Amino acid sequence: MNLFSAFEKSIQANTGKTAIFWGSEKISYDQIASEAACLASQLLTEHRIKAGERVALWLKNCPEFVSVVYGVLQAGGVVVPINNFLKPDEVSYILKDAGARVLITESGMIEGVSRLKAILPDLASVQIESLRNASDGIKAEPVLRAREDLAVIVYTSGTTGKPKGAMLSHGNLMHNVESCRKVLQAVSFDRFVILLPMFHTFMLTVGILLPISVGGSLVLVKSLHPAKNLIQEIIEHEATILPAIPQLFRTLANASLPPNIPLRLCISGAAPLPVEVLKEFNAKFPIPLMEGYGLSEASPVVAMNPIQGPWKAGSIGLPIPDVEVTIQDDEGRILPTGEVGELCVRGGNVMLGYWNQPEETAKVLRNGWLLTGDIGYKDSDAYIYITDRKKDMLLVNGINVYPREVEEIIYQFPGIKEAAVVSRPDPRKGEQPVAFVAANDDVKLEERALVRFLREKLADYKVPRQVFVLPHLPRNATGKILKTTLREIARSHSSSKEE
Repeated sequence: MNLFSAFEKSIQANTGKTAIFWGSEKISYDQIASEAACLASQLLTEHRIKAGERVALWLKNCPEFVSVVYGVLQAGGVVVPINNFLKPDEVSYILKDAGARVLITESGMIEGVSRLKAILPDLASVQIESLRNASDGIKAEPVLRAREDLAVIVYTSGTTGKPKGAMLSHGNLMHNVESCRKVLQAVSFDRFVILLPMFHTFMLTVGILLPISVGGSLVLVKSLHPAKNLIQEIIEHEATILPAIPQLFRTLANASLPPNIPLRLCISGAAPLPVEVLKEFNAKFPIPLMEGYGLSEASPVVAMNPIQGPWKAGSIGLPIPDVEVTIQDDEGRILPTGEVGELCVRGGNVMLGYWNQPEETAKVLRNGWLLTGDIGYKDSDAYIYITDRKKDMLLVNGINVYPREVEEIIYQFPGIKEAAVVSRPDPRKGEQPVAFVAANDDVKLEERALVRFLREKLADYKVPRQVFVLPHLPRNATGKILKTTLREIARSHSSSKEE
């Protein structure tokens, strides 16, 4: 069994059934299969893709995203989903690192693709428009792949400033899909609301692979603004499961939901769920809102509060079926209940390693355990709580932003002597990056010019929302920049602005 053979099995069992609701359009399982075969045929015949070769996806949310994933797998390729918010310079690094010579994209991104081809002249692109209205007659014999073979490379921002490719096998993802099926009690009548970016591992596993594997459907939301659009689509298409980020549940808690809402379950992931949001939501709606936890390196789901409860505010719940979580110290000793240490994960969902980065792989895989970089503890009922992040990372709308990556770009701006990026709480986005810089002697920095420079180089959500220019950055006795001090400055400035 592999991901494509599981897809074939589901296609046979769900002939004629609607797989994707996209506004007023309905896409059947058969149509997805036809489009996947069309892409697989192009990859195999026109582009001579070989088994295990990486094929990149640079797409916004669209129905064809599903067909493309399975089409690449049918051709025996490795799916490399790329964040569609990234700029061409950022995308080109991923393409070069993965060795992807074919990029699946769409006509609306033609300008970015043109810039990419200027950087990578040998890059070939396939537009999803060529898959639409694919003939049922197109056949592409699936390339056989084993469970242990590589299926997907998900790029995550690295603390070194460059993205790292987490290698997920067919078995990793199938393991996580099965664990999620059990914990969510997912069945064929379930309809999953898809509004988060489909390039994210959370959506790849829970929003695409899971519903397709159980013969369910996707309700792919065209627009979230205003919130009533989302509510209308949920009701119209009788959606049953809503995976989203905390900010959306805050919005829903303050919205007026009709009594006939068909949802049976809400899942909060990608960022910590504030306790007050959980309380507000639970007080208003009879729908379970379960906080979960995961990371790309674990395919990605690791833990979740159980449907039947108890749901513990502030807890990410219990490990999902067939996954182990322990709290360990720096030497790898498993700590007892209540003691704080690093969350470590073991199971069939744990990645093969980082693509072409054996040293980085060795840092996070120890004696069969994945070191998550998150700090926390277990209570007497084995519920897990995260208290801090070991990695110096921000979560902006549930998407990872690593300060080092932004700092490296800031240092490219003329006249910069010192730079540091820290987080500042944001009620809408969870966190926002804030930059502190110091200039070389006799240089006057223009904050707006720096921000314009960063917007050319970085995805918008990574660009600092405020730049503080200081004579010099505070450092400790060993010369390390005191980011705790900078966070206090950023937060106090935010508070004073709000007042």
